[in-house]
Amino acid sequence: MTMLDKRKLEFILSEQQDELEELGNEVLCHRAEEALIDLQSPQAQVVIGVRRSGKSTLCYQALHNAGVKFAYTDFDDERLYDLKIEQLNDVLEVLYKIYGDFNYLFFDEIQNVEGWYLFVNRMLRKKMHVVITGSNAKLLSGELATHLSGRNKEIPLFPFSFREFCTQKQVETERKTTKAEGLRRAAFDEYMKQGGFPELMTIEDSKAYIKDLVNNILQRDIEQRYNIKHKAAFEQLAQHLLNNAPTTVVTRELAKTFSFKSEHTAKNYVNYLKQAYMLLGIQKYSTKSKERVTQEKVYAIDVAMMNQRENAFAGENLGHRLETIVLIHLIRKCKMEGLDVYYLNERFGECDFVVCNGRVARQAIQVSYDISAEKTRKREIAGLLLAAEHTGCKDLLLLTDHDSGTVEVEGKTIKIQPVYEWSLEID
Repeated sequence: MTMLDKRKLEFILSEQQDELEELGNEVLCHRAEEALIDLQSPQAQVVIGVRRSGKSTLCYQALHNAGVKFAYTDFDDERLYDLKIEQLNDVLEVLYKIYGDFNYLFFDEIQNVEGWYLFVNRMLRKKMHVVITGSNAKLLSGELATHLSGRNKEIPLFPFSFREFCTQKQVETERKTTKAEGLRRAAFDEYMKQGGFPELMTIEDSKAYIKDLVNNILQRDIEQRYNIKHKAAFEQLAQHLLNNAPTTVVTRELAKTFSFKSEHTAKNYVNYLKQAYMLLGIQKYSTKSKERVTQEKVYAIDVAMMNQRENAFAGENLGHRLETIVLIHLIRKCKMEGLDVYYLNERFGECDFVVCNGRVARQAIQVSYDISAEKTRKREIAGLLLAAEHTGCKDLLLLTDHDSGTVEVEGKTIKIQPVYEWSLEID
């Protein structure tokens, strides 16, 4: 393919500059992850997460609010899709022409350029500050670890938390009045249905939006990147996992269901979906390493992926949606605090989540939409008691849609709390 000349590059990058400047005219939600971006660091600041989770906006806010001189390139622009690493110096030259002098480079989806890390490494050696976004964990994390030798700081970003959703909707999150409580409840019902992708708050056709997002992830981020041969079967697998999430991954059964030649193929495909942040995976709580590695449970990265897709069959399973919201909030919190999240599944019962600091279980959490039925209530409490017995954990929490209180069972105290209230507390 013919290489882009500098005149064409200037036209594309000037248009991108205009698009970025338009962000300055919008009212943007402050996000806690902005504080994690260290603009004084000699390390590359790498914001990583699912497409359209707000990574570009986060980086723009951090740079804009700091008042530093920076230049911007979006490598997810289809006009730059075949850009080669040897042209990155041309990009740099054109950026100097457009922006003047600067000491910060802001690159969106730079993993689209093969060998990109060589250029970034050179910029870091020249004392340039570099801020990067990306939506592929393997390409960014793996290549950074291999080639930048610790010269990077990784910052995970998820779609909006419930607090951020409320902020954008101008819903009060702190006041304890009847009105404020009612409005928060209504907002949470909407959040549980709509999810946290920022742009969905201003787009009416959510199904078309999610269809486009899913197709981009499957086709551009995975099929093209990894040269997937059995595209139809791979996409059927992705839809199957999203329809059934949360679900335990059994690669042997997946290989049989979708006629893959080996379990290895099924395992790779699931890993690609996780690396592109379409799925989140948590391991089984066990002292045996083999059980933790082989019995993984996967969740959709956002509840919008569960039923807003085309031909989605996940339905309105409110229990699964509530469990997914809790997991995403937990992962967000635990990544910032250096904690791990597992699920517990033993012969006589299970518990949704066990939060650990190393080998020490800090909290056991059970999620149930409605515990008004005595049978359901007993089952969920039994799961927490099982977790306490197997892990030694004393902090037991039962999260529901609307119930609250505490219960004493077998000498143990279990706190019951609505998810919307809990999620605002842990943010």
